[in-house]
Amino acid sequence: MIPSNRNPRTPPKESPTEPLKRAVSGCLRAIAGEKDIEISFGNERPGYADGRARLPEPARRLTRQDAAVLRGHADSMALRLACHDPKVHRKLVPVGQTARAAFDAAEQTRCEAIGALRMDGVALNLTAMLEDRYQRANFSNLADRSDAPIEDALSLILRERLTGMAPPASARELVNLWRGFVEERGAEALSELADSTADQRRFAEAMRDLLSSLGMGEDIAPFDEDNDPSTDADDKRDDDSGKGSDTEQDENTEGSTEVDTELSSDQTPEESEEQEERQSSEISDDPELGEADESSEPWRPQNLSPPEPRPPEYHPFTPRFDETVNADELCDPEELSRLRSYLDKQLVHLSGVVARLANRLQRKLMAQQSRGWEFDLEEGMLDPARLHRVIIDPMQPLSFKRERDTDFRDTVVTLLLDNSGSMRGRPITVAAACADILARTLERCGVKVEILGFTTKAWKGGQAREAWLASGKPGAPGRLNDLRHIIYKAADAPWRRARKNLGLMMREGLLKENIDGEALDWAHNRLLARNESRRILMMISDGAPVDDSTLSVNPGNYLERHLRWVIQQIENKSPVELIAIGIGHDVTRYYKRAVTIVDAEELGGAMTDKLAELFDERAEKKRAASKAKGAGGRRLN
Repeated sequence: MIPSNRNPRTPPKESPTEPLKRAVSGCLRAIAGEKDIEISFGNERPGYADGRARLPEPARRLTRQDAAVLRGHADSMALRLACHDPKVHRKLVPVGQTARAAFDAAEQTRCEAIGALRMDGVALNLTAMLEDRYQRANFSNLADRSDAPIEDALSLILRERLTGMAPPASARELVNLWRGFVEERGAEALSELADSTADQRRFAEAMRDLLSSLGMGEDIAPFDEDNDPSTDADDKRDDDSGKGSDTEQDENTEGSTEVDTELSSDQTPEESEEQEERQSSEISDDPELGEADESSEPWRPQNLSPPEPRPPEYHPFTPRFDETVNADELCDPEELSRLRSYLDKQLVHLSGVVARLANRLQRKLMAQQSRGWEFDLEEGMLDPARLHRVIIDPMQPLSFKRERDTDFRDTVVTLLLDNSGSMRGRPITVAAACADILARTLERCGVKVEILGFTTKAWKGGQAREAWLASGKPGAPGRLNDLRHIIYKAADAPWRRARKNLGLMMREGLLKENIDGEALDWAHNRLLARNESRRILMMISDGAPVDDSTLSVNPGNYLERHLRWVIQQIENKSPVELIAIGIGHDVTRYYKRAVTIVDAEELGGAMTDKLAELFDERAEKKRAASKAKGAGGRRLN
């Protein structure tokens, strides 16, 4: 036995953060009223699901502010569990994505306001958490309402109404952009919300009224209290079981699955949307929750397929002035060469990093390709390894071989780049470099690449707006700017011919406003016209769609609603695989498959990683199908 100087009776020294973890865990369970919650600490996003709470890992050298932020996350989750009824929420939650996000954020604010009004320490912790959240989101430099999420602004405005606490300093610009619009249109609903903090149902109904007054009425399904089937079913179950309100409260506490579906405000949008969809499907599939039969008509079985969603009202005032143009048509060849030279100079230190990432992607793709040859063919490439047959027997025919097709020969990738003014400077330079290097890389792997850009022809409206003014300013005019869709590289064009075109992004005055929905639809339709069996569309953007002339005479979410509709149609009904990368802008609230980066320097890595993930998925599915086919063959034998 190896001798040791350690006293075996001395217990191991615990981490300095362990006492804080125990205190925070005990406080969370006490406020939530659930002693069986499993609590873990890690570097992942905080959240609650399946009876497990996930909190940020505290630093070893913890400041007072860091401790308050950690306690704020714990208090936020605990108050949601203690003050929220999932059944009431499901009955009244809107169906539209933006309306639902605002509704969920308001409910979280209501729960937190109850705790903040009753406990001063909780109020301080929640304030620290919010300050940290919005400081990380970099909302302090917002200049346009289209870049400011309305759900966050509504949440902070409601918090101020319910508790009297001013918005965090890092979110004041966010609130100021929306305050006038919200308070002007929803004054009555805001007053009702302030008077109904303790009543979740009354608060939710007032919130629905507020969303309707803000132009999101079509996203809110009508609710009839008298004919609510879920209410009848709940009452019937309560009567049959003979349980009172105390038992119902216990059911809400013990039914962790229902509580799990309503996460805290830190939950990712994808998780929230998927859970809401599962809840909706569970409710619609329950035979006890069907609508009441009409007495004058015979009973009919429910239609199990949901009705086709109605597209939002969207149209251009006139498409006459829109243009789809090749990059080399927007400036002369000499200027294009000069711009390309300027781009190359800007990329001296960046190209090496992106090139290494692209080479890594190429190795991944090449490793997945099943290279091989077919031998003993009557035509093709002469097989020198079998020439000895002819020497031995001159009557033997010559043997030919042919290389088998690789997996990625039948694939096309479209890179759709945001050419708006907010991309000016480093972001557009990095985007051009990454598109350039990835196009070369994928072309070497046999993957066709198309590079597209989108912007507008003018600031604050072009000829379309002039036509609207000349027509007497009719109401609900729709889009009031002229689109400019740019083809930098067509899918069938080799990279060497389109190389200079990417320099156009460096041209002063090109980058203006961005109307993402129509650009995404344009790029998608180009892909649908292709013959390749696999089509991938990658959107790269740094913000929500914005066009001042359009938004000044239409609802504030006019362009965003249309973008969400186009994304939904592509993701649910199209063979095109859609992925998105947001530069300093959270695109995960729009796209199912997306990633958000903080700095433009991370773009090359994000693009290569997302493409590698897609091809890895394809290879994994092919291997699984091949394995299943082989297993089936063995069973037949």
